[in-house]
Amino acid sequence: MDIKTYVEAVLQPKLQGDGGWIEFQSFENNKLTVIFRGECSKCLILHRCEAWIVSEIKRDLGLEIELCGIRKKPYFQDT
Repeated sequence: MDIKTYVEAVLQPKLQGDGGWIEFQSFENNKLTVIFRGECSKCLILHRCEAWIVSEIKRDLGLEIELCGIRKKPYFQDT
């Protein structure tokens, strides 16, 4: 499974359970860039979730990555 599919098929549903949303942006030179929306965009402990994402990718895909998370307003406010 490639990393884009992993983000969309594995991580996205887990974050949706808490009202969050993650979108794959890019993956270059072991740097994964994602966009956090919904509840994730205003979460005060997002750094813990980012560390969890890095550990999940390492465990499931065997990749050592750097994660760059971009917070966006909740999707219902994006216009």
